[in-house]
Amino acid sequence: MTFEDLNLNTALKNALRDMQLTTPTTIQRKIFSVIMSGRDTIGIAQTGTGKTYAYLLPCLRNWKFNKALTPQIMIIVPTRELVFQVVEEAKKLTKYMEVSIVGAYGGTNIKTQMNALHQGADLVIGTPGRLMDLILDGILKTKLIKTLIIDEVDEMLNLGFRTQLKNLMVLLPEKRQNLMFSATLDDEIQKLINLFFKRPKHIEAAPAGSPLENIDQILYYVPNFNTKINFLKELLADKSLMHKVLVFVSSKKLADDLFEKIHKFFPEKMGIIHSNKSQNFRFDVVKKFQSGTYRILVATDLISRGLDISEVSHVINFDLPEIQENYIHRIGRTGRAEKKGIAISLFSPYEVRKKLAIEKLMDFEIPTKTLPKLVKLSTVLTLDELPKSSQPNLELKKPLSTPSGQAYHEKKSKNQKINIKVKYVDNIKLKYKSRKTRGDKNNVIISRKKGRHKN
Repeated sequence: MTFEDLNLNTALKNALRDMQLTTPTTIQRKIFSVIMSGRDTIGIAQTGTGKTYAYLLPCLRNWKFNKALTPQIMIIVPTRELVFQVVEEAKKLTKYMEVSIVGAYGGTNIKTQMNALHQGADLVIGTPGRLMDLILDGILKTKLIKTLIIDEVDEMLNLGFRTQLKNLMVLLPEKRQNLMFSATLDDEIQKLINLFFKRPKHIEAAPAGSPLENIDQILYYVPNFNTKINFLKELLADKSLMHKVLVFVSSKKLADDLFEKIHKFFPEKMGIIHSNKSQNFRFDVVKKFQSGTYRILVATDLISRGLDISEVSHVINFDLPEIQENYIHRIGRTGRAEKKGIAISLFSPYEVRKKLAIEKLMDFEIPTKTLPKLVKLSTVLTLDELPKSSQPNLELKKPLSTPSGQAYHEKKSKNQKINIKVKYVDNIKLKYKSRKTRGDKNNVIISRKKGRHKN
Protein backbone atom coordinates (compact mmCIF):
# COMPACT_ATOMS: atom_id res chain seq x y z
CA MET A 1 0.00 0.00 0.00
CA THR A 2 1.11 3.56 -0.75
CA PHE A 3 -0.22 6.94 0.38
CA GLU A 4 -2.01 7.11 -2.96
CA ASP A 5 -4.24 4.27 -1.78
CA LEU A 6 -5.40 6.21 1.28
CA ASN A 7 -8.32 8.62 1.08
CA LEU A 8 -6.10 11.72 1.14
CA ASN A 9 -6.85 15.01 -0.59
CA THR A 10 -4.57 16.52 -3.20
CA ALA A 11 -2.99 19.01 -0.79
CA LEU A 12 -1.83 16.27 1.59
CA LYS A 13 -0.61 14.05 -1.26
CA ASN A 14 1.43 16.91 -2.68
CA ALA A 15 2.98 17.62 0.73
CA LEU A 16 3.94 13.95 1.16
CA ARG A 17 5.38 13.93 -2.35
CA ASP A 18 7.54 16.95 -1.53
CA MET A 19 8.91 15.05 1.47
CA GLN A 20 9.49 11.99 -0.76
CA LEU A 21 7.24 9.84 1.43
CA THR A 22 5.41 7.14 -0.52
CA THR A 23 4.65 4.21 1.82
CA PRO A 24 2.72 4.46 5.11
CA THR A 25 4.02 2.65 8.17
CA THR A 26 2.03 -0.13 9.84
CA ILE A 27 0.34 2.14 12.38
CA GLN A 28 -0.43 4.77 9.72
CA ARG A 29 -2.01 2.17 7.47
CA LYS A 30 -4.04 0.42 10.18
CA ILE A 31 -5.41 3.47 11.97
CA PHE A 32 -6.25 5.81 9.08
CA SER A 33 -9.77 4.56 8.25
CA VAL A 34 -10.69 4.16 11.96
CA ILE A 35 -9.88 7.80 12.74
CA MET A 36 -11.59 8.94 9.54
CA SER A 37 -14.80 7.26 10.75
CA GLY A 38 -14.90 9.60 13.76
CA ARG A 39 -14.59 6.83 16.33
CA ASP A 40 -12.59 7.16 19.57
CA THR A 41 -9.30 5.36 19.02
CA ILE A 42 -6.40 4.00 21.10
CA GLY A 43 -3.16 3.56 19.16
CA ILE A 44 -0.54 1.29 20.73
CA ALA A 45 2.80 1.54 18.96
CA GLN A 46 6.38 1.86 20.09
CA THR A 47 8.59 4.78 19.25
CA GLY A 48 9.84 5.20 15.71
CA THR A 49 6.73 3.77 14.05
CA GLY A 50 5.35 7.05 12.66
CA LYS A 51 2.67 7.83 15.25
CA THR A 52 2.75 11.58 14.54
CA TYR A 53 1.64 11.23 10.92
CA ALA A 54 -0.71 8.41 11.95
CA TYR A 55 -2.98 10.95 13.65
CA LEU A 56 -2.10 14.10 11.69
CA LEU A 57 -3.01 12.72 8.26
CA PRO A 58 -6.61 11.62 9.02
CA CYS A 59 -7.30 14.63 11.28
CA LEU A 60 -6.12 17.09 8.61
CA ARG A 61 -8.12 15.15 6.01
CA ASN A 62 -11.25 15.59 8.13
CA TRP A 63 -10.53 19.28 8.83
CA LYS A 64 -12.87 21.78 7.20
CA PHE A 65 -12.37 25.51 6.81
CA ASN A 66 -14.18 27.66 9.36
CA LYS A 67 -14.31 31.45 9.57
CA ALA A 68 -14.12 31.31 13.36
CA LEU A 69 -10.73 32.04 14.93
CA THR A 70 -10.92 29.19 17.44
CA PRO A 71 -9.23 25.78 17.02
CA GLN A 72 -10.97 22.61 15.87
CA ILE A 73 -8.13 20.22 16.76
CA MET A 74 -6.13 20.06 20.02
CA ILE A 75 -3.01 17.94 20.44
CA ILE A 76 -1.55 17.42 23.93
CA VAL A 77 2.05 16.22 24.28
CA PRO A 78 4.30 15.87 27.37
CA THR A 79 7.33 18.02 26.52
CA ARG A 80 8.20 21.35 24.92
CA GLU A 81 10.55 19.66 22.46
CA LEU A 82 7.72 17.44 21.26
CA VAL A 83 5.44 20.48 20.83
CA PHE A 84 8.07 22.07 18.62
CA GLN A 85 8.46 18.89 16.58
CA VAL A 86 4.73 18.25 16.04
CA VAL A 87 4.24 21.90 15.01
CA GLU A 88 7.00 21.53 12.41
CA GLU A 89 5.56 18.26 11.05
CA ALA A 90 2.05 19.75 10.89
CA LYS A 91 3.38 22.74 8.95
CA LYS A 92 5.03 20.40 6.44
CA LEU A 93 1.78 18.50 5.89
CA THR A 94 -0.30 21.70 5.56
CA LYS A 95 2.04 23.32 3.04
CA TYR A 96 -0.79 23.48 0.49
CA MET A 97 -3.59 24.08 3.00
CA GLU A 98 -4.82 27.25 4.76
CA VAL A 99 -4.43 25.85 8.28
CA SER A 100 -3.25 28.08 11.12
CA ILE A 101 -1.11 26.22 13.70
CA VAL A 102 -0.09 27.45 17.18
CA GLY A 103 2.28 25.75 19.63
CA ALA A 104 1.92 26.41 23.37
CA TYR A 105 4.48 25.39 25.98
CA GLY A 106 5.99 26.69 29.19
CA GLY A 107 9.42 28.18 29.71
CA THR A 108 8.75 31.04 27.31
CA ASN A 109 6.73 34.27 27.23
CA ILE A 110 3.03 33.42 27.34
CA LYS A 111 2.11 36.75 25.72
CA THR A 112 3.61 35.62 22.41
CA GLN A 113 1.32 32.59 22.41
CA MET A 114 -1.65 34.73 23.47
CA ASN A 115 -1.09 37.03 20.49
CA ALA A 116 -0.86 34.06 18.14
CA LEU A 117 -4.18 32.68 19.43
CA HIS A 118 -5.82 36.13 19.10
CA GLN A 119 -4.91 36.10 15.41
CA GLY A 120 -6.62 32.73 14.99
CA ALA A 121 -5.72 29.05 15.19
CA ASP A 122 -7.23 25.97 13.57
CA LEU A 123 -4.85 23.54 15.26
CA VAL A 124 -3.30 24.05 18.71
CA ILE A 125 -0.50 21.85 20.03
CA GLY A 126 0.75 22.18 23.60
CA THR A 127 1.79 20.80 26.95
CA PRO A 128 -0.96 20.30 29.58
CA GLY A 129 0.14 23.08 31.94
CA ARG A 130 0.37 25.85 29.35
CA LEU A 131 -2.87 24.81 27.63
CA MET A 132 -4.66 24.93 30.99
CA ASP A 133 -3.27 28.42 31.68
CA LEU A 134 -4.47 29.72 28.31
CA ILE A 135 -7.95 28.23 28.77
CA LEU A 136 -8.38 29.59 32.30
CA ASP A 137 -7.21 33.03 31.14
CA GLY A 138 -9.98 32.98 28.53
CA ILE A 139 -7.49 33.22 25.65
CA LEU A 140 -7.88 29.69 24.28
CA LYS A 141 -11.49 29.02 23.30
CA THR A 142 -12.46 25.35 23.25
CA LYS A 143 -16.11 25.38 22.14
CA LEU A 144 -15.33 24.35 18.53
CA ILE A 145 -12.81 21.60 19.28
CA LYS A 146 -13.96 18.45 17.51
CA THR A 147 -10.87 16.25 17.92
CA LEU A 148 -8.62 15.77 20.95
CA ILE A 149 -5.31 13.92 20.49
CA ILE A 150 -3.19 12.85 23.47
CA ASP A 151 0.26 11.71 22.35
CA GLU A 152 2.80 9.82 24.51
CA VAL A 153 0.20 9.54 27.26
CA ASP A 154 2.26 7.04 29.28
CA GLU A 155 5.13 9.54 29.47
CA MET A 156 2.66 12.30 30.36
CA LEU A 157 1.44 10.35 33.38
CA ASN A 158 5.02 9.54 34.41
CA LEU A 159 5.79 13.27 34.44
CA GLY A 160 2.89 13.97 36.81
CA PHE A 161 0.36 15.52 34.39
CA ARG A 162 -2.50 13.24 35.47
CA THR A 163 -4.59 15.92 37.20
CA GLN A 164 -4.00 18.58 34.54
CA LEU A 165 -4.90 16.11 31.81
CA LYS A 166 -8.19 15.23 33.50
CA ASN A 167 -9.04 18.89 34.06
CA LEU A 168 -8.35 19.69 30.41
CA MET A 169 -10.61 16.90 29.18
CA VAL A 170 -13.42 18.13 31.43
CA LEU A 171 -13.17 21.65 29.98
CA LEU A 172 -13.48 20.49 26.37
CA PRO A 173 -16.81 19.95 24.57
CA GLU A 174 -18.37 16.62 25.52
CA LYS A 175 -19.19 15.83 21.92
CA ARG A 176 -15.77 15.24 20.37
CA GLN A 177 -13.52 12.53 19.00
CA ASN A 178 -10.81 11.31 21.41
CA LEU A 179 -7.54 9.83 20.13
CA MET A 180 -4.83 8.46 22.40
CA PHE A 181 -1.37 7.19 21.46
CA SER A 182 0.98 5.35 23.77
CA ALA A 183 3.78 2.80 23.74
CA THR A 184 2.29 1.00 26.76
CA LEU A 185 -1.16 0.53 28.26
CA ASP A 186 -1.28 0.29 32.06
CA ASP A 187 -4.00 0.61 34.71
CA GLU A 188 -3.70 4.41 35.02
CA ILE A 189 -4.17 4.89 31.28
CA GLN A 190 -7.10 2.49 31.32
CA LYS A 191 -8.79 4.60 34.02
CA LEU A 192 -8.58 7.66 31.76
CA ILE A 193 -10.00 5.67 28.86
CA ASN A 194 -12.91 4.38 30.96
CA LEU A 195 -13.66 7.91 32.17
CA PHE A 196 -13.62 9.88 28.91
CA PHE A 197 -13.65 7.53 25.90
CA LYS A 198 -16.75 6.02 24.30
CA ARG A 199 -16.36 2.50 22.91
CA PRO A 200 -12.79 3.11 21.69
CA LYS A 201 -11.19 0.99 19.00
CA HIS A 202 -7.75 -0.38 19.89
CA ILE A 203 -5.17 -0.46 17.10
CA GLU A 204 -1.84 -2.13 17.87
CA ALA A 205 1.01 -1.79 15.40
CA ALA A 206 3.76 -3.53 17.37
CA PRO A 207 3.53 -5.00 20.88
CA ALA A 208 5.14 -2.75 23.45
CA GLY A 209 8.58 -4.03 24.35
CA SER A 210 9.22 -5.99 21.17
CA PRO A 211 12.67 -5.21 19.73
CA LEU A 212 12.64 -3.27 16.49
CA GLU A 213 13.56 -5.55 13.61
CA ASN A 214 15.69 -2.97 11.79
CA ILE A 215 17.93 -2.25 14.80
CA ASP A 216 20.97 -4.39 15.56
CA GLN A 217 21.50 -4.58 19.32
CA ILE A 218 24.92 -5.19 20.88
CA LEU A 219 25.90 -5.48 24.53
CA TYR A 220 29.45 -5.02 25.87
CA TYR A 221 30.52 -5.98 29.38
CA VAL A 222 32.54 -3.01 30.72
CA PRO A 223 33.81 -3.25 34.32
CA ASN A 224 33.61 0.39 35.46
CA PHE A 225 32.93 4.03 34.60
CA ASN A 226 36.44 5.00 33.52
CA THR A 227 36.76 1.99 31.24
CA LYS A 228 33.42 3.00 29.72
CA ILE A 229 34.93 6.43 29.02
CA ASN A 230 37.94 4.84 27.29
CA PHE A 231 35.74 2.56 25.19
CA LEU A 232 33.37 5.38 24.26
CA LYS A 233 36.25 7.52 22.99
CA GLU A 234 37.41 4.62 20.80
CA LEU A 235 33.91 4.12 19.39
CA LEU A 236 33.30 7.81 18.63
CA ALA A 237 36.68 8.22 16.96
CA ASP A 238 35.39 6.43 13.83
CA LYS A 239 33.79 9.41 12.05
CA SER A 240 32.86 7.53 8.89
CA LEU A 241 30.91 4.81 10.72
CA MET A 242 29.46 6.85 13.58
CA HIS A 243 28.37 9.93 11.69
CA LYS A 244 25.38 10.75 13.93
CA VAL A 245 25.40 9.32 17.47
CA LEU A 246 23.08 9.68 20.45
CA VAL A 247 24.71 8.81 23.79
CA PHE A 248 22.13 8.17 26.51
CA VAL A 249 22.75 8.39 30.26
CA SER A 250 20.40 8.01 33.21
CA SER A 251 20.93 11.29 35.07
CA LYS A 252 21.71 14.96 34.53
CA LYS A 253 24.82 14.74 36.73
CA LEU A 254 26.17 11.80 34.75
CA ALA A 255 25.48 13.66 31.49
CA ASP A 256 27.50 16.64 32.72
CA ASP A 257 30.36 14.43 33.98
CA LEU A 258 30.52 12.48 30.72
CA PHE A 259 30.43 15.61 28.59
CA GLU A 260 33.23 17.24 30.60
CA LYS A 261 35.47 14.19 30.20
CA ILE A 262 35.17 13.63 26.45
CA HIS A 263 34.00 16.80 24.68
CA LYS A 264 37.59 18.09 24.36
CA PHE A 265 38.39 15.12 22.10
CA PHE A 266 35.61 16.16 19.67
CA PRO A 267 35.78 19.98 19.66
CA GLU A 268 32.66 21.73 18.39
CA LYS A 269 31.18 18.38 17.34
CA MET A 270 29.47 17.38 20.59
CA GLY A 271 26.43 18.74 22.38
CA ILE A 272 24.57 17.98 25.61
CA ILE A 273 20.89 18.20 26.52
CA HIS A 274 18.94 17.64 29.73
CA SER A 275 16.17 19.34 31.70
CA ASN A 276 18.50 21.71 33.59
CA LYS A 277 19.41 23.44 30.34
CA SER A 278 17.38 26.47 29.25
CA GLN A 279 14.69 26.05 26.62
CA ASN A 280 16.54 28.09 23.99
CA PHE A 281 19.71 26.09 24.66
CA ARG A 282 17.84 22.80 24.19
CA PHE A 283 16.22 23.93 20.95
CA ASP A 284 19.58 25.13 19.65
CA VAL A 285 21.34 21.85 20.51
CA VAL A 286 18.66 19.70 18.84
CA LYS A 287 18.77 21.94 15.76
CA LYS A 288 22.57 21.64 15.51
CA PHE A 289 22.42 17.87 15.94
CA GLN A 290 19.69 17.58 13.34
CA SER A 291 21.61 19.71 10.84
CA GLY A 292 24.88 17.83 11.36
CA THR A 293 26.80 20.63 13.11
CA TYR A 294 27.02 18.28 16.10
CA ARG A 295 27.97 14.68 15.33
CA ILE A 296 27.50 13.50 18.93
CA LEU A 297 24.75 14.34 21.41
CA VAL A 298 24.86 13.36 25.09
CA ALA A 299 21.32 13.18 26.45
CA THR A 300 19.15 11.96 29.28
CA ASP A 301 15.82 10.20 28.70
CA LEU A 302 14.36 13.68 28.11
CA ILE A 303 14.61 13.09 24.35
CA SER A 304 14.18 9.32 24.31
CA ARG A 305 10.47 9.86 23.66
CA GLY A 306 8.73 11.54 20.76
CA LEU A 307 11.52 13.56 19.17
CA ASP A 308 12.07 12.50 15.57
CA ILE A 309 15.74 13.13 14.83
CA SER A 310 16.43 11.71 11.39
CA GLU A 311 19.33 9.55 10.24
CA VAL A 312 20.77 8.68 13.66
CA SER A 313 23.34 6.01 12.82
CA HIS A 314 24.00 4.77 16.37
CA VAL A 315 22.46 4.91 19.82
CA ILE A 316 24.92 4.22 22.65
CA ASN A 317 23.56 3.46 26.10
CA PHE A 318 26.40 4.57 28.38
CA ASP A 319 24.40 2.98 31.18
CA LEU A 320 21.16 1.01 31.25
CA PRO A 321 17.97 2.88 32.19
CA GLU A 322 16.16 2.30 35.49
CA ILE A 323 12.83 1.84 33.68
CA GLN A 324 13.12 -1.00 31.20
CA GLU A 325 10.61 0.53 28.76
CA ASN A 326 12.98 3.47 28.31
CA TYR A 327 15.49 1.12 26.69
CA ILE A 328 13.01 0.56 23.85
CA HIS A 329 12.44 4.30 23.51
CA ARG A 330 16.16 5.02 23.53
CA ILE A 331 17.12 2.59 20.79
CA GLY A 332 14.07 3.70 18.80
CA ARG A 333 15.88 6.95 18.01
CA THR A 334 17.80 5.02 15.35
CA GLY A 335 16.52 2.68 12.64
CA ARG A 336 13.68 5.05 11.73
CA ALA A 337 11.82 5.35 8.43
CA GLU A 338 12.64 1.73 7.51
CA LYS A 339 16.40 2.38 7.77
CA LYS A 340 18.88 0.19 9.61
CA GLY A 341 20.27 1.30 12.95
CA ILE A 342 22.71 0.07 15.59
CA ALA A 343 22.22 0.21 19.36
CA ILE A 344 25.26 -0.38 21.58
CA SER A 345 24.87 -0.80 25.34
CA LEU A 346 27.68 -0.69 27.90
CA PHE A 347 26.94 -3.02 30.79
CA SER A 348 28.62 -3.01 34.24
CA PRO A 349 28.37 -5.56 37.09
CA TYR A 350 25.98 -3.42 39.14
CA GLU A 351 23.50 -3.33 36.23
CA VAL A 352 22.60 -7.03 36.22
CA ARG A 353 19.06 -6.38 37.47
CA LYS A 354 18.44 -3.76 34.76
CA LYS A 355 19.78 -6.03 32.01
CA LEU A 356 17.55 -8.93 33.04
CA ALA A 357 14.47 -6.68 33.25
CA ILE A 358 15.08 -5.30 29.74
CA GLU A 359 15.56 -8.76 28.23
CA LYS A 360 12.45 -10.06 29.99
CA LEU A 361 10.41 -7.15 28.62
CA MET A 362 11.60 -7.81 25.05
CA ASP A 363 11.61 -11.61 25.44
CA PHE A 364 14.95 -11.35 23.71
CA GLU A 365 18.53 -11.90 24.87
CA ILE A 366 20.77 -9.08 23.66
CA PRO A 367 23.88 -10.47 21.90
CA THR A 368 27.01 -9.86 24.01
CA LYS A 369 30.44 -9.12 22.58
CA THR A 370 33.80 -9.02 24.29
CA LEU A 371 35.54 -5.70 24.80
CA PRO A 372 38.13 -4.95 22.08
CA LYS A 373 41.72 -5.46 23.23
CA LEU A 374 42.73 -1.92 22.25
CA VAL A 375 40.48 -0.49 24.98
CA LYS A 376 42.47 0.49 28.06
CA LEU A 377 41.07 -1.13 31.20
CA SER A 378 40.98 1.25 34.16
CA THR A 379 41.25 0.17 37.78
CA VAL A 380 40.19 3.56 39.15
CA LEU A 381 36.70 3.45 40.63
CA THR A 382 34.33 6.35 41.15
CA LEU A 383 32.75 7.03 44.54
CA ASP A 384 29.53 5.34 43.41
CA GLU A 385 31.46 2.22 42.40
CA LEU A 386 33.41 1.83 45.63
CA PRO A 387 32.10 -0.97 47.89
CA LYS A 388 29.74 0.29 50.53
CA SER A 389 30.32 -0.67 54.18
CA SER A 390 27.42 -2.33 55.97
CA GLN A 391 28.52 -0.78 59.28
CA PRO A 392 26.98 2.59 60.22
CA ASN A 393 29.36 5.51 59.85
CA LEU A 394 29.51 7.00 63.34
CA GLU A 395 31.44 10.23 63.38
CA LEU A 396 32.71 11.44 66.75
CA LYS A 397 32.66 15.13 67.47
CA LYS A 398 36.10 16.64 67.29
CA PRO A 399 37.19 18.99 70.10
CA LEU A 400 37.15 22.62 69.17
CA SER A 401 40.62 23.77 68.27
CA THR A 402 42.07 26.88 69.89
CA PRO A 403 42.05 29.71 67.36
CA SER A 404 45.46 30.91 66.31
CA GLY A 405 47.20 32.84 63.59
CA GLN A 406 47.64 36.47 62.62
CA ALA A 407 43.98 36.89 61.70
CA TYR A 408 42.88 36.03 65.25
CA HIS A 409 42.70 38.64 68.01
CA GLU A 410 41.03 38.84 71.40
CA LYS A 411 37.81 40.82 71.70
CA LYS A 412 37.75 44.00 73.71
CA SER A 413 36.49 43.55 77.24
CA LYS A 414 33.26 45.46 76.55
CA ASN A 415 32.47 43.15 73.61
CA GLN A 416 33.16 39.92 75.42
CA LYS A 417 30.16 37.84 76.41
CA ILE A 418 30.23 36.66 80.02
CA ASN A 419 27.21 34.90 81.41
CA ILE A 420 26.85 36.07 85.05
CA LYS A 421 23.69 35.51 87.02
CA VAL A 422 22.67 38.81 88.69
CA LYS A 423 19.98 38.90 91.37
CA TYR A 424 17.11 41.32 90.93
CA VAL A 425 17.88 43.13 94.18
CA ASP A 426 21.49 43.66 93.18
CA ASN A 427 20.43 44.93 89.77
CA ILE A 428 18.07 47.51 91.33
CA LYS A 429 20.77 48.60 93.76
CA LEU A 430 23.21 49.08 90.89
CA LYS A 431 20.65 51.10 88.94
CA TYR A 432 19.44 53.42 91.74
CA LYS A 433 22.65 53.53 93.77
CA SER A 434 20.71 52.41 96.83
CA ARG A 435 18.67 49.47 97.94
CA LYS A 436 14.93 49.74 97.11
CA THR A 437 12.07 47.65 98.39
CA ARG A 438 8.63 46.99 97.04
CA GLY A 439 5.50 46.55 99.16
CA ASP A 440 7.29 46.90 102.50
CA LYS A 441 4.82 48.65 104.82
CA ASN A 442 7.50 49.28 107.44
CA ASN A 443 9.50 51.42 105.03
CA VAL A 444 7.13 53.92 103.45
CA ILE A 445 8.73 56.78 101.61
CA ILE A 446 6.81 60.02 101.96
CA SER A 447 7.83 62.82 99.67
CA ARG A 448 7.34 66.33 100.84
CA LYS A 449 8.23 69.67 99.36
CA LYS A 450 10.89 70.39 101.97
CA GLY A 451 12.51 66.99 101.84
CA ARG A 452 12.13 63.32 102.49
CA HIS A 453 11.39 61.70 105.90
CA LYS A 454 11.13 58.13 106.92
CA ASN A 455 8.41 56.93 109.32
